[in-house]
Amino acid sequence: MRLSRQKLVGWILIVVSVAYIAYFLRVRLFTPGPILERKEWVQFIISIVVLMIGTMNVRLAARRAQRRKGRSE
Repeated sequence: MRLSRQKLVGWILIVVSVAYIAYFLRVRLFTPGPILERKEWVQFIISIVVLMIGTMNVRLAARRAQRRKGRSE
């Protein structure tokens, strides 16, 4: 099975953003420590946006593969 480049990039974006979100929630938000700065909140929001973009990449790659499969039949 061969992954398309679009699908591979989508999965990489998903994995990286989920890892950062998990880190942020576990280490920065739920443990006592210094006050969270605006920069950290912006990075958290950006990671959520990157997660959505990665999900769109994977879904669009699947749709493109399905469309190509339909044409070849």
